[in-house]
Parts: sequence; C-alpha cells; structure tokens
Amino acid sequence: MLRLNTRTKSKPEEVVKKALGFFGPDGLGLEVTEQSDTCAYFQREGVYVSITACIDDKGTSVDMVTREFEYQVKEFAGKLR
Repeated sequence: MLRLNTRTKSKPEEVVKKALGFFGPDGLGLEVTEQSDTCAYFQREGVYVSITACIDDKGTSVDMVTREFEYQVKEFAGKLR
C-alpha cells in the first residue's frame, strides 16, 4: 500500500479529470466506483486507487492511496507537477 501527497496548480476538478483519463476505462482500465468534483475512486480485482484533491493556501493538495498500483500512482503524481 502507498499513500502519497503532492501539490499542483491545477484545480481539483482538473485533477479528477486527469485521473479519470489516466486510471479509468480509457487509461489503465480501472473501474470508476466513485466520483465527484474533488475525488475519484478506482477499483479492479485486488487493486484500488483513491484520489482526493482540495484547494488550500498553497494551491491544490492531492492525496493518493493505492494498493498494487504504486508505480502508476507515482507516475500520475509526476504528471501533475
């Protein structure tokens, strides 16, 4: 399991949109099981990824938690910077 936090200048809605494209059915093929303007939850047998984005005084903070997709979450975090 991996828990990772990063910051970006993108708005939370943009982070979620990027996450949907990266992790979702048209990206890495995970099923979207929950989605809002500030979070998305992806799942497949034995794998999950949770993305939560919120605005703070330094931009947008993005919290990511995964099981079995550690490399992919780190890759996605790099794309947000």
